[in-house]
Amino acid sequence: MIIVKKVASGQVLRLLLYKLPDAIVQSIPVSTLCGALLSLMRLGKDSELVALRTGGVRALRLVLPLFVLGLVASCVTFAFNERIVPWANHEFENIIRQIVLEEALPTAEENVFFRGTGDRFFYIRKVDTSSQELRDVLVYEVREEGLPRIITAKGGRAKGTIWTLSDGVVHDLDSEGYVVYEAKFKEMNLRMDQRFESFFGGQKTPSEMSRKELKSYIDLFRAGGVNVSALIVDYQLKLALPFAAFIFVLTGAPIAASKVSPKTGRFAGIALGGCIAFLYYALSSILRSLGVSNVLPPFAAAWTGNIIFALVGAALIVRSEQAPKGGRL
Repeated sequence: MIIVKKVASGQVLRLLLYKLPDAIVQSIPVSTLCGALLSLMRLGKDSELVALRTGGVRALRLVLPLFVLGLVASCVTFAFNERIVPWANHEFENIIRQIVLEEALPTAEENVFFRGTGDRFFYIRKVDTSSQELRDVLVYEVREEGLPRIITAKGGRAKGTIWTLSDGVVHDLDSEGYVVYEAKFKEMNLRMDQRFESFFGGQKTPSEMSRKELKSYIDLFRAGGVNVSALIVDYQLKLALPFAAFIFVLTGAPIAASKVSPKTGRFAGIALGGCIAFLYYALSSILRSLGVSNVLPPFAAAWTGNIIFALVGAALIVRSEQAPKGGRL
């Protein structure tokens, strides 16, 4: 950015600082796993695990402190992800949007939310910032008489303070949420109080919102008949992914304890941790894609990875309990 795009070094430094919370959230689960594996492998290398098992200590009792550590790390990750990361991501994206506006760089954003002047709420599935074209627009408008109006359109274009929506439907709802009026339109002009660029500072994507904030938009726009499956997947992942630290330890600790020998090196622990993390995040990415594509229900797409790894970890613990006390875990 500094060399090619001529962005000021101070701006780039701010980008790095605002991206740190997101990097910390992603690194906590992996670092917790690696710490747990290295500690177990050191105990195994010094034959401490064999001595403890020979003394009658159960396998579950050996790894229980690590499970508690993983659970604490998951709770810290969730709190950090809810309170700090959305704000930092929003500041990061606003700087990027400012650079885009100044440099006229072609870019597109997906799942954009913002609140307009008054009681208008907007959801746009895709925005092309260079051409100011809109795709899959929903406007939820609370009118003075208290009865909401919902406008959905397949496309649109912003020019100054006028938004031209195309191929859409207008629904007027009563106080109980039933449709009392419906009209289709080929084109509709919405007069905004600000230019299109002015909304950049207030718009948000799911990564810039807390779980509570995203849920409020899901409830609001689901009433407009919009398919919010992709948003529900992200909503569920905001809870599922922070528990990766606990899931990692639950899966990795029994494996590490059972495979340790005095000849095992430190690199083996790091390699094992890398393999577990890679498999988990690869599976989570595939499942998320299936959820966004409506192949899987949102809850299944978000939580199946955790469930699979948790079952594997539980099976390994049960197997460890059945192992001879004088031998390996």
